[in-house]
Amino acid sequence: MDNNNCTTNDRKLTNIFERYLTVWVGMCIIGGILLGKAAPGLAQTLDGLALYVKGAPVVSIPIAICLFFMMYPIMVKIDFATVIKAGKSGKPVLLTLVVNWCVKPFTMYGISLLFLGVLFRGFIGADAVDLVKMPFGLDLPVGAEHGAGIVVLQDGIKMLQVPLWRSYLAGCILLGIAPCTAMVLVWGYLARGNDGLTLVMVAINSLTMLVLYGVLGGFLLGVGRLPVPWQALLLSIAVYVALPLVAGYFSRKWLIASRGETWFTEKFLHVLTPITIIALLTTLVLLFSFKGEVILANPLTILWIAIPLFIQTMLIFWIGYIAARVLKLSYKDAAPAAMIGASNHFEVAIATSVMLFGLSSGAALTTVVGVLIEVPVMLWLVRICLRTRHWFPEKQS
Repeated sequence: MDNNNCTTNDRKLTNIFERYLTVWVGMCIIGGILLGKAAPGLAQTLDGLALYVKGAPVVSIPIAICLFFMMYPIMVKIDFATVIKAGKSGKPVLLTLVVNWCVKPFTMYGISLLFLGVLFRGFIGADAVDLVKMPFGLDLPVGAEHGAGIVVLQDGIKMLQVPLWRSYLAGCILLGIAPCTAMVLVWGYLARGNDGLTLVMVAINSLTMLVLYGVLGGFLLGVGRLPVPWQALLLSIAVYVALPLVAGYFSRKWLIASRGETWFTEKFLHVLTPITIIALLTTLVLLFSFKGEVILANPLTILWIAIPLFIQTMLIFWIGYIAARVLKLSYKDAAPAAMIGASNHFEVAIATSVMLFGLSSGAALTTVVGVLIEVPVMLWLVRICLRTRHWFPEKQS
């Protein structure tokens, strides 16, 4: 059975969600911020429930639970025969690789440098500074210069004092070199994309990240050799992708064998339909409750960082989407191919920023802002895709 040919009934709740998308997202953002303000202790406790690698939070346990319930209904619907077939689709896979690794890191650098280093520099503070960790293996005397920073002593610990806008720029770079979060599977599903192909593209880009992450990061950050957070990368992939994938694959086989494909399709999948949407909205509430105090305390700072990230996301989406149309991809292939580049693997970006620059650094704050704008912006892109389906042929030529 082709999992992309879902019945109309299976999509009813999804259609309701799409129709009132702005309302749902707005309510969740406001509700999350208010929750964080009204119950800061609860929000901090939940935010602190995480799996750590070298002192950096890599997997938020509450978010991981929500992501599992977001991902499982999608994974269990995938007929893995279609995944094998999708893996032979060269054009969409190649498109994502080119956009993600040859275009996205450099447009992120250029856009962020323009806005943070030029247009918004006066608003951020031309003389504002940030204290970040000393680079790995570097031991310089206090007062020594290193790149754009100066070595200072803070509470008996050597730190590197750098312009604040450069710290924000570093966070943007870390987001730009970490594309393709597992949540792309959710965006592709909501956009009526090819779930099997989306899974293949996520897997291939995740493997590519293992090779190119350190190379591109070291080059764009100008720190020479950027340590690749192997443990953080592999742990996030295992929790966010592999766990729901394995659960979906084996439960699908067992349920079809024990109850039959008709029951599985007409009963079981129908019950699962609202779970992805409910988990997605819960994730949005949690994300904004965790950072509600940060948003309220630094609204303008959040805005200055969010603007270049938003422009970058839209630019990369449209580059991929228009390229998909030029390549005459079907809509089911074009939508997830475009959104893979637009999304960021924020778990890895946050972990890297904390390990390299410190938890309180501007770079770490920037990666958190990336998380906050990721969900609402990607949901907006889902709506754009659904409204432009007629741009693409029904079947790939």
